Amino acid sequence: MSLPMTQPGIAVVTGASSGIGRACSIALAHAGWTVVMSGRKEKELEETYKRAKEGKQVKEMTWVVGDLGRREDVIKLFDFVREKYGRLDLLFNNAGRATAGCQLQDTPYEDWESILAINVTAPFLCTQEAFKIMSTQSPKGGRIINNGSISSYTPRPFSAPYTMTKHAVAGLTKSTALDGREHDIACSQIDIGNAESKMASKENAGKLQPFGEVRDEPVIPVDYVGATLVYMASLPLDVNILNQTLMANKMPFVGRG
Repeated sequence: MSLPMTQPGIAVVTGASSGIGRACSIALAHAGWTVVMSGRKEKELEETYKRAKEGKQVKEMTWVVGDLGRREDVIKLFDFVREKYGRLDLLFNNAGRATAGCQLQDTPYEDWESILAINVTAPFLCTQEAFKIMSTQSPKGGRIINNGSISSYTPRPFSAPYTMTKHAVAGLTKSTALDGREHDIACSQIDIGNAESKMASKENAGKLQPFGEVRDEPVIPVDYVGATLVYMASLPLDVNILNQTLMANKMPFVGRG
């Protein structure tokens, strides 16, 4: 049986200059979406565009450079979308960062401020601006997908700032899913375990386990994340995958600790 799916529309992907954001931008473009990319480095956003164009037809890809921890840059991004396209069908809140592992009591305040800005403030502000467009456009509605983490359920040792921010993202997902109902706005979260990316590669050479040993952990190709996101984005707005966990089958999550 063939199920009805949402037709590709206008998508915003944050953190699109590398890793998961790059892979998802490319996957959406190849699936027929018009993709607006956000990132802090224009050269890297251009590289994402070039990779998407390699041997493939893409509808349209544009980008807006900015730091989404700054409210004025968030407003600039969504003003661009509103003025150029007049609507928004998908927001992938992907931009984020980790901190170097250290004891909770030794975490520098500057690290806390920095990770809070990009992991919590940015997706909240982006969700606000997306809501303003999605709730008033015709036809109304859209989908917001947040990049959570397995750490939004089960933390790693010495990762309190990151873990706290990802728990906040889980709260944002649930509240957005609830508040979005009257506007036909669906909200989902994808929790990824060890996808190959620049950020993850810094840790995948060996990760501290709860029992004190450092061990290598398996990873999955980042393209799998892109394929999963495209599927989630294509669901009709009266259907939602509230939480999707995508992980290397042998990574220590089930039974971690």
